[in-house]
Amino acid sequence: MKKRTLISGAVAVTAAAALTVAGTVVAQAQETGNDALGAAIDEILKSPKVTDSQASIIVKDANTGEVVYDHHGNQRALPASATKLATVAGALEVLGEDYAFTTDLVADTPNYGTVEGDLYLRGSGDPSMLEADYRALAADLADAGITTIEGDLVADDTAFDTVRHGTEWAWEDLVYGYAAEIGALTIGSGDDHLSGSLRVFVTPGAAEGDPAVIETVPATDYVTIENTATTGTSTSVSIVRDQHSNTIRVSGTVAAGSTGTFGTRAVIDPAGLVADVFAAALEAEGITLEGDVRLHEAAPEDGDVLASHASSTLGELAVDLFKPSNNLYAEAFFKAAGHAETGLGTAASGKDAVYGAIESYGVNTDPIRQSDGSGLSRWNELTPDMFTDLLIGIQDAPWFDTYYDALPIACTDGTLESRMCGSEAEGNVHAKTGSLTSVSALSGYVTDADGREYVFSILFNDFLTDNIKGVEDQIAVAIAAHSEDSTESEIATFMTEAEEAAEPAAELPADLECSWYEPAIC
Repeated sequence: MKKRTLISGAVAVTAAAALTVAGTVVAQAQETGNDALGAAIDEILKSPKVTDSQASIIVKDANTGEVVYDHHGNQRALPASATKLATVAGALEVLGEDYAFTTDLVADTPNYGTVEGDLYLRGSGDPSMLEADYRALAADLADAGITTIEGDLVADDTAFDTVRHGTEWAWEDLVYGYAAEIGALTIGSGDDHLSGSLRVFVTPGAAEGDPAVIETVPATDYVTIENTATTGTSTSVSIVRDQHSNTIRVSGTVAAGSTGTFGTRAVIDPAGLVADVFAAALEAEGITLEGDVRLHEAAPEDGDVLASHASSTLGELAVDLFKPSNNLYAEAFFKAAGHAETGLGTAASGKDAVYGAIESYGVNTDPIRQSDGSGLSRWNELTPDMFTDLLIGIQDAPWFDTYYDALPIACTDGTLESRMCGSEAEGNVHAKTGSLTSVSALSGYVTDADGREYVFSILFNDFLTDNIKGVEDQIAVAIAAHSEDSTESEIATFMTEAEEAAEPAAELPADLECSWYEPAIC
């Protein structure tokens, strides 16, 4: 494992919890080291936020695998986005960190600048494609001397199956960008690469009472916008996509003179959106498309590749997956791994590929169930024991440094940017968060005050409080702050001194990852 630098500070628990720990110390003999850490975590779990919920926690020595603390560590639970820990490990193992997705233009050999048959736009699952990338492909085609396509433009997304959502994804999520459709040929709506989505920008008109101005990224007629929003004195805008059609209704008011607002909405059948965007790009390059647009047909295997776009490497994309908890990247990794193993990108082949990869690093997959790549599915059932075995085993992987560096870092970036600041965990904890309604998770790596390296996994399910992430932070920082000589009272002092450090996490909503809100709240 890479050497990590500790930053001083401590975690916060409530004053009442800290006094409880101190009170326990007065009444009993002082425990030290791992026993003291265990006693401190036990006290943290007495928080009213945890009462009557399901709590599963395990802490292990990252080098020896010794179990340092175990509270129902073998108990299956919904992991939410912590699922991505397995998905990324599996994809890096199967595909390699230097793997790149490709998007190709395929046709018969052109004759004097003319494609006499159909032009195929073939995707392999690249979740990072943007409008500019498709424009660049069209420009490459023009640079190759192509002026006319006599046949049709055919969108080939057949590398993945036609099941575009994960099993048991919540239906009310499916209209939002973070739960968009999974496709082998797709397009994002911004630098956050929410593939399969359209971003709707709402800005004020020239004067109060004027209609609001609507722009979309990417620019397209594939989606119907019905706009009744007006310019007013304040901004209160509703952006609603129909459940079963690509109609987006914009209503409300946007403040005159303001920069406006925006919302990202999923698109039904993103291959159709890609085809619409690419057809416009061809026209902009002066390339005449004489035929129509067709969807979901495979390019001929013996066709010539006239132009191609390669994504960043999988190792680089892992950063954009882990840090903001990008669900569409995770699903692309999942199905691409399955496609590499079987020739068909499905959730089932993705699961088999991930299982085979993580089993090679010592993970027992018999007691778990992974149904998707992102963790949006409520059919996922994983355990803290499985997560920590994974985090220990992959330290021997050739791609481990890439994986470790891609994880969110406490008080530094990603979904941990505003958490554990001013504590021993700041800049130290590298971990993956997870958030769904009544589900919260934190699993990763931490180094204690003695330089001893640990892995830990925390899964909370079935809680009714608005937020339980502050409790996760208390546990992570307790691990970071303790040493072999630490007593319960010393750990309690660390936690008491840093009470304010947990306040940002206590304010975060627990229903979604903080990066999924618009604008992001972390």
